[in-house]
Amino acid sequence: MIDFTSFNLRDACSVNTNEDGDRFVGVKVEEDKAHVYFPLGYRLPDDDRLLRRDIRMLFGVLSAFGYKEDKILKGSKFVQAHPVDFPIQAYLDVIDYFMENNGHYYVESEKKYKSDTKGKISWARTIKNQRAFIKNGVPTYVKFDVEYQSPLENQLITKIHKFCVYHAYKRLGWLYTNQQIIDPGITYSDGMSRSFLQELRKKKNNTQKDRDKKLFSSMIAMIEFIDNRKLDKNYYFGTDNFEYIWEKLIDKVFGEPNKEDYFPKALWVERYGAGAGIPTHALMPDTIMIYTDSSGKEKVYILDAKYYRYGDTHKPEHLPESTSINKQITYGEYAERKYKLANECLFNAFLMPYNMNKNLFETNEKFVNVAESYGAWRENKKNYEKIQGILIDVRYLLLNYLGNHDKDKEELAKVIEQYLISR
Repeated sequence: MIDFTSFNLRDACSVNTNEDGDRFVGVKVEEDKAHVYFPLGYRLPDDDRLLRRDIRMLFGVLSAFGYKEDKILKGSKFVQAHPVDFPIQAYLDVIDYFMENNGHYYVESEKKYKSDTKGKISWARTIKNQRAFIKNGVPTYVKFDVEYQSPLENQLITKIHKFCVYHAYKRLGWLYTNQQIIDPGITYSDGMSRSFLQELRKKKNNTQKDRDKKLFSSMIAMIEFIDNRKLDKNYYFGTDNFEYIWEKLIDKVFGEPNKEDYFPKALWVERYGAGAGIPTHALMPDTIMIYTDSSGKEKVYILDAKYYRYGDTHKPEHLPESTSINKQITYGEYAERKYKLANECLFNAFLMPYNMNKNLFETNEKFVNVAESYGAWRENKKNYEKIQGILIDVRYLLLNYLGNHDKDKEELAKVIEQYLISR
């Protein structure tokens, strides 16, 4: 178990280079050590409070966009993989509830009544139990039967919460505090897990409070996870293939839901076998962004998310290769013909990661146009044939992938067109 008192969060964080052997993005915990790996180009904040927030954000992105096979836990020394998806958000939700409740466990309350001069009055009980005197012909009471809540400290649900909070802190408490959580002394067993799950499902079905429903769902996920494996000291949560998440983030922020309309079909039709006569799938661009400018003109931007190192190294060999360039031109040519798009309404761009606060380009913009590619075999008279190389600040994208992105689309559109409209 990690010693919280000596744990230094900043020393436990690093940004990978996306080179061989340094591609993992996520968290690894081994025995009494934990380390968080951020993606290529990420800027770690100076403030520890913001750093903790960024780690939470990273976990959220990995949960939202990662593949299950990326998020499996590995056992001792990370050698043997177990096909169990670690419910990291459930662990975080359990800790959050505990923290937001000022370090108190979930406790049910029983409705009781007492005689008092103030409080929520039960008139039925008051009329039955309290003596009234008549004033001006109207019954008047000195005291009333009023409601109050009596905590049920020994209920099973409180015991379950103590168990879940302790085990959540054992795995992820270092992200929140330097204080240890007291072991409630609950010895786990198969029989106990059945009673835990039965109680949690009953409470979840009977509660109307969204906050409590979320807590019960999170504890169910934790118990089911613990049921499926040993309480290992070693685990990881993350991926070696962050390029797929980069693509999904770009599509989430800038993309249109109907991008399949822009897929050019290059077909094979087999003559033999079960697939005879069935066309193959079309080419698929990563992201289609549509933006309407201030004059009301609708423009189409074909975007290819490239999790390449150019934004970190400024080396030409780390730019997209010829096959990618030619593929983007094909996408543009197809879109132009199918939708009869004018030259000033169709554009192409590669989107690559970088750190806007520390880079070799002497810029601090969240979106920056740094290069242009084209096919040497074409005349390249059209905008879509000149594919723009755009760098995007990684931290900005990860922290802002939710919500409305109209402003981001407007800014990206201007950066893509920046060197084209001046020609």
